Amino acid sequence: MTVPDWLLPFLSIDISLWEKVLRTVVVYLGIAALLRVAGKRLLAQMNSLDLVVVLLLSNVVQNAIIGPDNSALGGLIGAVVLVGFNALADRVIEGSAWGRRMFIGEPTELIRDGKVDDVQLRRMGVSRSELAVALRRQGSADPEEVARATLEPEGEILIDLNPGSRAVTRDDLDAAVGELRSLLTQRT
Repeated sequence: MTVPDWLLPFLSIDISLWEKVLRTVVVYLGIAALLRVAGKRLLAQMNSLDLVVVLLLSNVVQNAIIGPDNSALGGLIGAVVLVGFNALADRVIEGSAWGRRMFIGEPTELIRDGKVDDVQLRRMGVSRSELAVALRRQGSADPEEVARATLEPEGEILIDLNPGSRAVTRDDLDAAVGELRSLLTQRT
């Protein structure tokens, strides 16, 4: 069966399959390293300038992945390699403490026992106002109410409130009422 002439430009690739795969994997690893160095904040708290960088980055590395090949088949091969290699990398990284530390990173402590670590805030690129917003979103009005706050590798700030600063839940109230009833029935 012959391929129609109009379909040939879509199916022929100008570089070898292995070169296409190698280019894609090398660029993937390079961008992953750049994002790791850029820091946790870029991943979750992207502002408009960060978005511009990410959009331009994809355009800048496009030729490194496709090389002189502009075929549809070459583009599909690159896409399959990117998605497949990412899935493989996820499995390898999540299955290894070393891989997780190396490629994902570890949480960075921003608050410990109510004291804000300004050195870590500056190092992570988190402003006091961004920290205050994260505190309010998670039920705290003041850093002194916080036992521990961390900037997670994915860019999210997680807050652990001191036990006395946590909001009372319905379960807490039900347990207290149950204890009171128990005390009252014991007295009578």
